Amino acid sequence: MARIKGVDIPNNKRIEIALTYIYGIGRSLSNQILKDANVNINKRAGELDNDELGRIRDEVEKYTIEGDLRREITMNIKTKMEINSYEGTRHKKGLPVRGQRTNRNARTRKGKGKVVANKKK
Repeated sequence: MARIKGVDIPNNKRIEIALTYIYGIGRSLSNQILKDANVNINKRAGELDNDELGRIRDEVEKYTIEGDLRREITMNIKTKMEINSYEGTRHKKGLPVRGQRTNRNARTRKGKGKVVANKKK
């Protein structure tokens, strides 16, 4: 298994897909990195030689990914919570941040649904 930025990428997958195992790299960024590194998109990760892996590593270094990106995102969230912005207060309460409805859905952030007893007639 090849290691890029501390992440093991699977040998049996195409390199285009294998790069997406790194946090912060999606399909479009993966294609851009491979194009800049002059590596065939359809090659399997296990078939890459050391020269190609080195070129890919050099291209990946140009982007903010993995631990740095995670740290940056958490710092942004903490800043919003400290200045008591609308998004920050939603983060504190564990509610959806980006304007989604809460009366019907959003169970992943609000937790398990609470049963309300039937009202007497």
